[in-house]
Amino acid sequence: MPEELPPREAMEFDVVIVGGGPSGLAAAIRLKQLAPDCAVCLVEKGGEIGAHTLSGAVLEPRALNELIPDWKEKGAPLETPASDDRFLYLTETKAYRLPTPPQMHNHGNYIVSLGNVVRWLGQQAEALGVEIYPGFAATELLEEDGRIVGIATGDMGIGKNGEATGNFQRGMELRARYTLFAEGCRGSLSKQLMHRFNLRDGRDPQTYAIGIKELWEVPAANHKPGLVEHSLGWPLDRKTYGGSFLYHFGANLVSFGFVIGLDYSNPWLSPFDEMQRFKTHPEMRKHFEGGRRIAYGARALNEGGLQSIPKLSFPGGLLIGDAAGFLNVPKIKGTHTSMKSGMLAAETVADALGSEASPAELTDYAERLQSSWVWEELSAVRNVRPAFARFGMWGGLAYSALDTYVLRGKAPWTLHHPHPDNETLVDADKAPRIAYPKPDGVLTFDRLSSVFISNTNHEENQPAHLQLYQPAKAIDVNWARYRSPETRYCPAGVYEIVGAEEGAPKLQINAQNCVHCKTCDIKDPTQNINWVPPEGGGGPSYPGGM
Repeated sequence: MPEELPPREAMEFDVVIVGGGPSGLAAAIRLKQLAPDCAVCLVEKGGEIGAHTLSGAVLEPRALNELIPDWKEKGAPLETPASDDRFLYLTETKAYRLPTPPQMHNHGNYIVSLGNVVRWLGQQAEALGVEIYPGFAATELLEEDGRIVGIATGDMGIGKNGEATGNFQRGMELRARYTLFAEGCRGSLSKQLMHRFNLRDGRDPQTYAIGIKELWEVPAANHKPGLVEHSLGWPLDRKTYGGSFLYHFGANLVSFGFVIGLDYSNPWLSPFDEMQRFKTHPEMRKHFEGGRRIAYGARALNEGGLQSIPKLSFPGGLLIGDAAGFLNVPKIKGTHTSMKSGMLAAETVADALGSEASPAELTDYAERLQSSWVWEELSAVRNVRPAFARFGMWGGLAYSALDTYVLRGKAPWTLHHPHPDNETLVDADKAPRIAYPKPDGVLTFDRLSSVFISNTNHEENQPAHLQLYQPAKAIDVNWARYRSPETRYCPAGVYEIVGAEEGAPKLQINAQNCVHCKTCDIKDPTQNINWVPPEGGGGPSYPGGM
């Protein structure tokens, strides 16, 4: 790097929004609806709006109905109504249909490409005058006198050695009266904010899952538009939380994914390989026969629910969407709650912008949420996920039935998440090894061929965006105690141990493979891995069907 960096150019706005997913765009749209003259800027690290948006997705249109009541007339891409709900329990060779829990009934919902929905929301925001800058990663908080006053985007053209290349370009300062953080699950700046302003004090640890997904194009004879199928059971043991989703939609498309709670204990477990062998089940295989896999991706999911939502406001800004964690786990949906949180944040900010006391603080955002249907919905299901962690699969199902049908979500107690996910692994020599079948290249695949169809791309000559606080721990702790679980929980082949056969194991980080799921940042036993944004525009680029 140059000894003296040139100053960054700065742009001033009323509001800056970090993240171009459902919550960030809903906030931007609602702000311009309420305060058409306010200057709103939204930055998105993906190369385009929707490039990094990965979800199932079954969309409950409740928030969209409130935000844009005439969305049908405006051409929103909600084209496949959910029409058939199925809930299965799998053994290794059999499938048993169970009653579909009320939270998983999808009448009135739509199977969508969430990436396409987000692209459409981006168009609506731009039509209202929101300035959208894709391909710019927010990498730094701007703080003055204890108040967040905006963000800075990352410098471009820094080489692997940390020196400026011929393409060096200084980042921009985007300064604002208020900044909304809509980075999604485990956002890098949101993580800093939680530490800086003690936003997690008095809250349960957040608990997470990894969701790994494939998009298939199948023969028309196998396609059942509107089918929504979920399962639990095989191949996971009864202590490991997880299951599958499978949606038929669009032009002969099947969106399939497997979700595993990151509180699992066996360091030999590989979520990617569990997903691949899941497809070999007789009940699952039939969905894919004669088809071809056309896309792949992965992301972490917040599963802590109400107990794990941090304090939402801080001087100068708010956390919205999955940056805070509004996923309804039993419903397996979070887009509608995330959008509503963005809308309520926008209403809070619009009132503050119109206040004579400027800059006013935004503490009433939490009160608005607690008075909304978001809080009511999350409160009713708050005990379901911790029940599975406490009682296992069958105990969790039994408790969920009690909570749903008898207590109706109004239990006079709240179950808690006792520890973060990184503390749950046992030593490798105390856990059973898991033998995974080799991929056949037709139904099951390896990591590298999967990463290839995620369209992941990073500028090769840049510092690694996966950082080790203490490099020695990679071998002294992760290898010595757990046999490097990062080589298994990463779904993209980023982490690799080389030299083990010669007695000199070394961790190799293939950062260019990263699909930005952030599982390593969550599950690393000593929290030694720090995920930070790469150069703007880097990472996966999910196509419309995702």
